[in-house]
Amino acid sequence: MTKISKNYKPTQKEKFMSAKMKEYFKQKLLNWKNELLKESSQTLNNLQNENESKPDLTDRASEEIDRAFELRTRDRERKLINKIDSALKRIEDGSYGYCEETGEPISIKRLEARPVATLSLEAQEMHEKAEKRLN
Repeated sequence: MTKISKNYKPTQKEKFMSAKMKEYFKQKLLNWKNELLKESSQTLNNLQNENESKPDLTDRASEEIDRAFELRTRDRERKLINKIDSALKRIEDGSYGYCEETGEPISIKRLEARPVATLSLEAQEMHEKAEKRLN
């Protein structure tokens, strides 16, 4: 395992997907996943503790809306955790950071903003334009 300092930030000047850079993104993804899992656990605790029924119909309806919103959010996060796991596998197999379409490196700036990205910005824009044409 490669050690990285807390102040380390990948740059364009270093070799793309060096061991240090891979370790940086691996830690970033693992931290993000742990944060999502912690929030998910808190949600489960909250839902279990909110089982008492409210006598007021408006309060009950409001609580149901909040609960549905929370569950939708957690479902999106569950899908995101799957993407994080896929990104971690790509780090292990050496394909992380490279566009699935072109094979070109994805910019560090894009990976910083969206560590689970599988397409370069250009390929992503082409996909979005194609989707708009189909709709």
